[in-house]
Amino acid sequence: MRKKILVVDDEPSISMLIEFNLKLAGFDVRCVGDGEAVFEMLKPFRPDLIVLDLMLPKMDGIQVCRELRKQSNAVPIVMLTALQDVTDKIAGLDNGADDYMTKPFSPQELVSRIQAIFRRVQSLPGAVDETAFDIGRLNVRVEQREVYIDGKPVELTPKEFELLLFLCRHKGKVLSRQQLLHGVWDYHFLGDTRIVDVHISHLRDKIEKNARTPEYIMTVRNVGYKLHGPALAESSYA
Repeated sequence: MRKKILVVDDEPSISMLIEFNLKLAGFDVRCVGDGEAVFEMLKPFRPDLIVLDLMLPKMDGIQVCRELRKQSNAVPIVMLTALQDVTDKIAGLDNGADDYMTKPFSPQELVSRIQAIFRRVQSLPGAVDETAFDIGRLNVRVEQREVYIDGKPVELTPKEFELLLFLCRHKGKVLSRQQLLHGVWDYHFLGDTRIVDVHISHLRDKIEKNARTPEYIMTVRNVGYKLHGPALAESSYA
């Protein structure tokens, strides 16, 4: 079945441009023009991904993201913003967006990023001989896409799960931000790599006892990150 994408933008010309290119790429697309309409479309349309503008009437993109995640809806979200301020982009990521693009943008690049998200989601369950990772208090079930700490389920967004799984598959190895960006987001991102830092911060908040003194996801100064088992954490980088 074709993947379903909900486009949320109050500028008809932009919506039409995105819709045309996504349909050309084989996606089933619906468009709405305000934030509240997203929730009206969730049940009848059941989108597999949402392209969400930041500046919207009724509910802005940040509010939509926050409410979706509050409802434990893990649908991937690509945020669109006309604002150049990094804090606005980070705000979108902080509230549950998986990726962002700044207007004006290339429709072909948007399609590529969406395809990359779907590739990552679809490829994870088929991992050979890696159906589970048990690292101290952390348990990751690949095929079920489930994560547990001390036996209690942890709710992660799709991108947070993919990032954690990538770290598990490279346990003990130092990974640069560019390596993580390419391995998890499946594209080379030129410029700001804070998208990685934001998702690492989210993961720490959810799986660490204390995000400021992590047991699992360690920062390697001036390089990137690596995943350690808790027994090794005390001697690793802080």
